[in-house]
Amino acid sequence: MFIVCLIPAYNEARHISGVVKSVRSFVNEVVVIDDGSTDETATRAKEAGATLLKHVVNRGQGAALRTGSKYALARGADIIVHFDADDQFQAEEIPALTAPLIAGQAAAVLGSRFLAKKSALPWQKRLVVWPLARLVNRWLFKIRLSDPQSGFRAFSRETAEKIQIESDGMAHCSEILYQLFKYKIPLLEVPITVRYHDYGQGFGGGLKIIGELIIRKIIK
Repeated sequence: MFIVCLIPAYNEARHISGVVKSVRSFVNEVVVIDDGSTDETATRAKEAGATLLKHVVNRGQGAALRTGSKYALARGADIIVHFDADDQFQAEEIPALTAPLIAGQAAAVLGSRFLAKKSALPWQKRLVVWPLARLVNRWLFKIRLSDPQSGFRAFSRETAEKIQIESDGMAHCSEILYQLFKYKIPLLEVPITVRYHDYGQGFGGGLKIIGELIIRKIIK
């Protein structure tokens, strides 16, 4: 099995080298998509052993994953893993996501912060943003999963070929879930541990994602 890990990165010079080095032990190729960074992200990713793809300007995480998926499929990837650049995910948990794909038990595996393992979620995400996101996903897309916005996931080649990411921004998470359910792709959720250094989007970012989902649903 040829496993490719895609890591979208925007101004992640502080973390990217360590993230790439930790992931390399569990996959065949690490691909960093530098999404218009203005710091040393690209240089440090390449020095750490990653294949580097670059956007000239910052286009968003969805656009970065779209670029990475096109490359991975062209490379002949059997499994594609999505992993964040901010050192919040644990590289040693990658085998837990890829094992069901290798065994033919699923065609998509999603990491969940809300299952057996305990992630130190910021209270605003745990009590407000994610419950609201779950409700919106159920209301708009009939999606029922424990974690509606996890960026740690793995797909078989066949699944990656079906999933078409149109959203350039963070709403791609729900867009991916919608297509998994639409195409009735066999999927599993597995517990993951997230180590938060910064609280990321908080209220503003989370509500922006929800607003984008509603707008896209109305337009469609």
